Amino acid sequence: MAQGTNDREDENKSSSDEAALSARLGSLQQRLSQVRGGRKLETDQGEGASENGVARASAIALGFRLSSELIAGVLVGAAIGWGFDRLLSTSPFGLIVFLLLGFAGGVVNVVRSATAASNRAGR
Repeated sequence: MAQGTNDREDENKSSSDEAALSARLGSLQQRLSQVRGGRKLETDQGEGASENGVARASAIALGFRLSSELIAGVLVGAAIGWGFDRLLSTSPFGLIVFLLLGFAGGVVNVVRSATAASNRAGR
C-alpha cells in the first residue's frame, strides 16, 4: 500500500512540475513576442536610420582601407631595406632609408585614395 501512495504522489508532483514548466514557457513566449514586436517597430521607423548605418559602414571601410595602405607601404619599405641590408651587408642603413621611403609612399597612397574617395562622395 505504501507504494501505491508514493506512485500517486510522484504523479501529482510530476504533473505540478509540468504545469509550472508550461506556465514558465508561456511567460517566456509572451516576453519574446513583446521584444520581437518592439524590434520590428524600431526597424520600421524609416529609411533614414538605414542610410545612416550604410554611411557609417562605408566610412569604416574607407578608414580600414587607408590605414592598411599606410601600413603596407611601411612594411614593404622595411622588407626591401632588410633585403638590401642582407644582400649588401650595409646594416642598418638600407632598412632606415627604405623604411622612410615606404612611409612616404604609404602617405602618398593614402592621400591619393582619400582624394579619390572624396571626389566620388561629392558627385
